[in-house]
Amino acid sequence: MKFDDKVVVVTGAGAGIGQQLVLQLLERGAHVAAVDLREEGLEETVSLAEGPGRMTVHQLDVTDREGVEALAEEVVERHGAVDGLINNAGIIQPFVKIDKLDFEDIDRVINVNLHGPINMTKVFLPLLKERPQGHICNVSSMGAFLPVPGQAIYGAAKAGVSLMTEALYAELMDSSVSVSLVMPGAIATDIASNSGVEAVMPEGDQASSSMGADEAAECVLEGIEKGRLHIVVGSDARLMRLANRIAPKKSIRLIQRQMKDLIGGE
Repeated sequence: MKFDDKVVVVTGAGAGIGQQLVLQLLERGAHVAAVDLREEGLEETVSLAEGPGRMTVHQLDVTDREGVEALAEEVVERHGAVDGLINNAGIIQPFVKIDKLDFEDIDRVINVNLHGPINMTKVFLPLLKERPQGHICNVSSMGAFLPVPGQAIYGAAKAGVSLMTEALYAELMDSSVSVSLVMPGAIATDIASNSGVEAVMPEGDQASSSMGADEAAECVLEGIEKGRLHIVVGSDARLMRLANRIAPKKSIRLIQRQMKDLIGGE
């Protein structure tokens, strides 16, 4: 899909990759419905875009099904149609093992990361099918194929997103709607603070070792334009995806050693 004059809905648009997706979509000539739970994040996105222009902003919790249904009506009313959907919104869990994780945190992570994309896809897919060409892009994670101790529930939710997206690709093969699955590695964003979770490494180290959100967003949009099903973002994600296929026990052991001190031994 080429984005010029297309209407694209982006969740998680108030920070990180989502914010960069909005800005770069606007640069590509798209009309964007920017969706985020945080009003201050949306205000920042508008400021960076130097005004709303072809963008509308929508404060929404993607776990609210009635709210998602109302969003679809609002987007069509404001833009006339919907050509693309990028389900980017996501949060991580506190860096603890499952038996130390509160059920409240478990439900929140699953609701945002899995039910959110399900809600958005279920509601917006009929609108996309009406268009000559439509596209759904779901953002999963390297944690969906590489088990990360201390992020087990997050990984489980993202793995669910991955399988749902691949099944959706199969279901839509003979339709006008194409599908992409994004699997990012380490990206320099504020996902920890936006998730209400203490960061696991100093900010400086994270920034120096991770791909920038702008570069990640560019990879995502280029992947969509080229019609890729799997968009693996970052050399770390590509390397660990291969390692997990070739030597799963060794790759899991490697990440376990890196995370051991952060989550404790018990």
